[in-house]
Amino acid sequence: MEKVEVGKKYRHFKGHIIEVLCIAKHSETLENMVVYKHLGSNEYWVRPEKMFLEDDDVSARPDNKTGQKHRFELYEEN
Repeated sequence: MEKVEVGKKYRHFKGHIIEVLCIAKHSETLENMVVYKHLGSNEYWVRPEKMFLEDDDVSARPDNKTGQKHRFELYEEN
């Protein structure tokens, strides 16, 4: 994944479906942060954009419930 798309839904490898609300700036470092909401709850989260876009392979992690390769993958609803 090359960029995070605001308004799109993604699936976390632990199974959560999230919606990206916006990209914010960290007040001290000016690092881009992804602000997102876990769908089905009122929980809002923030994560560094760099981490959101990591190309690390998480497929072998024991807590990977989806079998996907990356931490976040674009979620296509059927």
